[in-house]
Amino acid sequence: MNTFLIREITENDLDELLLLIGEHTAYEKAAFISEGKRERLKTELFGTGNQLNCWVIEIDQVVNGFCSFTFDYSTWDAAYFIYMDCLYIRSSFRGLGIGSAVLEKLQKLAVERECVNVQWQTPDFNAPAIKFYKKNGALSKDKVRFTLYRPAAFSG
Repeated sequence: MNTFLIREITENDLDELLLLIGEHTAYEKAAFISEGKRERLKTELFGTGNQLNCWVIEIDQVVNGFCSFTFDYSTWDAAYFIYMDCLYIRSSFRGLGIGSAVLEKLQKLAVERECVNVQWQTPDFNAPAIKFYKKNGALSKDKVRFTLYRPAAFSG
């Protein structure tokens, strides 16, 4: 039986986090550019006034997953919500209840912080994730996601 721990990230976890992010982006068929990312993540995770939160998932005392999230404000609800940016667990550890435990921990945090809900998205081709989220009681909304990239002058 695999034992797991969901805990706050530390600076010592940054190199493993970058590997996991690379795996996650490949899984979702996206590009991964590592240049400068470690420094920016370090600043945003551990700097003053940071908004990004991250838990790592230790399985048998090895980091094999992560969940990153922010607290955002919903105009429609006139309340804060948690936005889960990423939930990734290495494939060999999926189906063991770990992802459900992460969602439960996020829901408890939402209650503690008086957030109206927890929101996230996944690509429409990620059928296993969609099935997992629905199994855990999540409701989906069909929307089209847009991205407006910063000007080419953005170098970092």
